[in-house]
Amino acid sequence: MGLSIFDLFKIGIGPSSSHTMGPMVASNRFINDLDSRAQLLSVHSIRIDLYGSLALTGKGHCTDTAVLLGLQGEQPELVDPDKVPGIIEQTIQNQKLKLSDSHTVDFDYDTDFHFHEAVFLAEHPNGIEFTAFDRMKKPLLNQTYFSIGGGFVLHKDEMTVATSQQSKPLPYPFDNAEQLLELGKKHQLTIAEIVLENERQLTASNTITRDLLNIWSVMEQSIERGCIQTGVLPGKLQVQRRAANIFKTLSHSTSDDQLAVLDWVNLFALAVNEENAAGGRIVTAPTNGAAGVIPAVLAYYDRFVKGSNEKGIETFLATAAAIGMLYKKNASISAAEVGCQGEIGVACSMAAGALCAVLGGDNEQVENAAEIGMEHNLGLTCDPVDGLVQVPCIERNTMGAVKAINAARLALQGTGQHQVSLDNVIKTMHQTGMDMQDKYKETALAGLAVNVVVC
Repeated sequence: MGLSIFDLFKIGIGPSSSHTMGPMVASNRFINDLDSRAQLLSVHSIRIDLYGSLALTGKGHCTDTAVLLGLQGEQPELVDPDKVPGIIEQTIQNQKLKLSDSHTVDFDYDTDFHFHEAVFLAEHPNGIEFTAFDRMKKPLLNQTYFSIGGGFVLHKDEMTVATSQQSKPLPYPFDNAEQLLELGKKHQLTIAEIVLENERQLTASNTITRDLLNIWSVMEQSIERGCIQTGVLPGKLQVQRRAANIFKTLSHSTSDDQLAVLDWVNLFALAVNEENAAGGRIVTAPTNGAAGVIPAVLAYYDRFVKGSNEKGIETFLATAAAIGMLYKKNASISAAEVGCQGEIGVACSMAAGALCAVLGGDNEQVENAAEIGMEHNLGLTCDPVDGLVQVPCIERNTMGAVKAINAARLALQGTGQHQVSLDNVIKTMHQTGMDMQDKYKETALAGLAVNVVVC
C-alpha cells in the first residue's frame, strides 16, 4: 500500500501518536473485528494486555485512556478532548464499557487491564493484546496489534508481510532519496509536485489542496490554543505551561533584537507541545511527541517570510511528507524502536527540507537540508521523565524547529552537493537505533528519566 501525505499528517489528540492514537486505532479495529464476525453482542468482558514500551510508559502517555476510548467507538480525529476526562471517569466508576449503542459489558480496570513492563514482544516494542470473553468466560477472540509509530497500527499477522506494496501503480514511485532526485531530473518536477501527483493517483481525491490547508488550520489552532492556556500540565511533574506568558511578552515587546524571530519559533513549538501534553487536538507531524517542530517552522514561513502564501503551505507540507515517507519506508518514526532521533530527528529533517523548498531551494538543496536536519540529531534518545511527554519532549521540539531553520539556510548557501547523502543518513539513523540500548527507547528507564527526581 502506498504512503499518503495524510498518513504522515493525521489529526488526533495528545499526548502520543504511538502510545495514545495508535492504541485507540487498535481498539477500534478489535471492536470492528468482533462486529464483522458477528461476535460483538456475545461479548461479556474484555481483557487488555500492554507490553514493552506501551506498558512502561503507558500511563504517562495515556495509553489506558486511549484504549478505553477506542473500545467505546471514539476515534482520534473525531473525539472531543474536552469530553475525554468525563468519559473515562464514568467508565471506571460504573465499571462498564459501551461497545456499541446497544451493547454494554462489564469492565474492571484493576483486573481487566494488565501492564507487562518486563515483556517485549518480538515483533515490536509497542504491543497490545485484546481478548474478548463470553458470559461463560470462554475466549471469543484474541488479537494482538502493534503501534509502530505516527499512529500507524499493524495486526500481528501484518507484521510478517510486505506492507510497501502499492495498491495501484503510482506515476512516480520512489523508495529512496536517490530515486526521488532522479525522478525530479527526468520529469523536471519538484519533490512536492512528485508527491502531489502520486497523491492524486493514490487517493483519487480532488480536494488535496483543501485537505492540506485544513491540516495547516489545525496546526494553527493548536498554536493559538497553546498561546492562551495557562496552568499546570497533567502528571506528577507539575510542569507549568509557559507559552501563554511568552506570547504575552513577545506581543508587547518593542525590542530590536535581530534574533527575536527565534523567540517566536520557540513559542510556536512550545504552544503545540503543551497542547499535546495536555491531551489537546494536534496533528502528528510525523508523531505527537514531535508535533511542534513542523508547525513551528511552517508558522515561521507563514508569518516571517515575505511572499508566503497558500501555495507555499501546500508545497511545504507535500515536501515534508516526501521526506517523512523515506524515513517510514527505510527506518522508523517510532521512538520505542529507534529513540527520539526517529521523532524529533525525523520532524527536523522534514521541516528543514520543506522550508528549503519554499525558500526557493532546488531538489538537491532540499535533500541536503533534510540530511543536515537528521545528521545532527543522530543518536538522540527517548528518555521521558516519569513517562510523560513533557520533559524533555516539549523543549526538544523548540530545538528541532530552530535546527530545521538553520539546516535549510545552510543548504541554501550551497549548491546541493555534499558528502553525506540523505539515504546514507537514514541508513545510519536506523543502524544507530538498532544498536541503541532498549532502555533509551521510550521506557523511562534511563537518561533523564532516572536522573531527575520526581516528587
